[in-house]
Amino acid sequence: MKNDADTALIEAWRAAWPEALAVWSKFTRLRDPSLCASRVEASKQGLSGSFAMIRLLDQSVVVDLPLVTELGLDDYALEILAHEIGHHILAPGSAGDQFRLLARMRRALPTLEQHAPMVANLYTDLFINDRLQRQANLRMADIYRKLQQGRTVEARAKGSGGVWTLYMRIYENLWQLEKGELGGAGAENEADERLDTDAWLGARLIRVYANDWMLAAGRFATLLLPYLVDDTDALGPSRYLQDTRDAARGCQTYGAQQIEDDEEGGAIHPVHDKRISGLDGEEPQGEAPARPGGGQLREPFELGDILKASGIDLSDHEIAIRYYRERALPHLVAFPSRPAPESQEPQMEGLEAWEIGDPLEEIDWLQSVMQSPRPVPGVTTVRRVYGREPARAIDAVPVDLDMYVDSSGSMPNPQAHTSFLTLAGAVIALSALRAGAKVQVTLWSGKNEVMQTPGFVRDEDLILGVLTEFFGGGTCFPIHCLRKTYAGKRERPAHILMISDDGITTMFDKDELGNSGWDISAKALAQGGAGGTMALNLARDWDGAAASKWLQQTYDDLKRARREQDWDIHAVERYEDLLDFARAFSRRHYVKS
Repeated sequence: MKNDADTALIEAWRAAWPEALAVWSKFTRLRDPSLCASRVEASKQGLSGSFAMIRLLDQSVVVDLPLVTELGLDDYALEILAHEIGHHILAPGSAGDQFRLLARMRRALPTLEQHAPMVANLYTDLFINDRLQRQANLRMADIYRKLQQGRTVEARAKGSGGVWTLYMRIYENLWQLEKGELGGAGAENEADERLDTDAWLGARLIRVYANDWMLAAGRFATLLLPYLVDDTDALGPSRYLQDTRDAARGCQTYGAQQIEDDEEGGAIHPVHDKRISGLDGEEPQGEAPARPGGGQLREPFELGDILKASGIDLSDHEIAIRYYRERALPHLVAFPSRPAPESQEPQMEGLEAWEIGDPLEEIDWLQSVMQSPRPVPGVTTVRRVYGREPARAIDAVPVDLDMYVDSSGSMPNPQAHTSFLTLAGAVIALSALRAGAKVQVTLWSGKNEVMQTPGFVRDEDLILGVLTEFFGGGTCFPIHCLRKTYAGKRERPAHILMISDDGITTMFDKDELGNSGWDISAKALAQGGAGGTMALNLARDWDGAAASKWLQQTYDDLKRARREQDWDIHAVERYEDLLDFARAFSRRHYVKS
């Protein structure tokens, strides 16, 4: 009997789906919802805790029907499904907007950033439910009444936390309901007067920014902040309503690292927004245009926090790979292109009729006789048609890249903070791949602290995976890696690139076998056959400035390397300048003139 009931419930909810789509528009199209008949099935879909969820990756809606029944919501298929569709249509709508929303929420919740996903969910629910209740005449208020009634006697006696009480009071203001009708009641005291004021401000915010909900996200989070501080159970009954908690799981992360111009300024209390309160204060004019150059960018750890809050299940290392790939993209060289040359000799393309008046020598008599043993000029005579075809282009052999990047303690950890050594390496390596070259990357720090790609490869993930690792130890160049790479003759030319600081001169020490680093360096340049470059964090006038005895020895070694082995040495005073170096280096070596 239980299975029959479950089947009937599933069919009833499935029948409500077309009507739920039409609530938003008759043109709305989404894949059919996943209506789970068991908790196990819901868990396999990634749904737990809440009775419904959305997936932005495949525009899906998932519903846990056993929990729906437990909460007494079996008869609200249209309302619940229309609400979930609203998350796809209105807010957040896309993974990119979910990232933007959480970034604004986190900025407005200092020390309580862990609550940003919950606050963002409540915030978008307000816009969706207000529209469904008022414009579509759906029974959204009844769902909250059911949730309040479904709480245990003990829970009702204990009361709701401040966050949930404020949230219900906002709905009561929006829908002109009696105070406490949805569970937003409180004692008549000074604190309750403050709650009334904040609930009114929250309702005004929803109405004022109904068509610009992203702009007011920080304001809503700021409104809830003091209640979150005092509320030991911030989730309360809303734990069943976390349908966007992992909405962006599996989605691409492009665009999440840029800080929007109005993001920080949006974290103000609604009372200070003239459009909401009517008092003197800020009067936003909408979202500010992006700054030239793309605006300010987040640090890798900030991006990681936002992505994890969105349900993106990646390690810090995997996030760093995506971070530097995206930051490098605007600076890469263009994909190579060339006009297709024509063949020198005309190629026969077919036959066409020879007519009276055409040159007599153009008649193909063999083909004409094959068509008719008695050729009739202008009737059965044919001639050949010639044209030119693209010739096979001869590709120039691209210069491979052998890159050595310093990862000692004086360098930033690329997984936590922006490392311009890593970013420059990514720009140059990915540009080399676009030009058809192979790349070998060696990350190094102290003795035995070295990581290398498996030779020269064309795999972006392998290359960026090495670039975004970190040692943070001493400084000892891996001379043995340079020695082994150029132990024999190479089939393709390779350019050797060093990105470091004055610690690079450890490459001229003796290796573990007692070989001279100077000799190994000279052999590597000779075998590579395409020269070598050093991009070093040095003073621009390093080759002429006075220095301490130890630093002077370093400068003397670099001058000798330039003089005797023709190393091209670029002094970079600030690590940020490595990006300019990377762009110039990529154009010089990987753009055909």
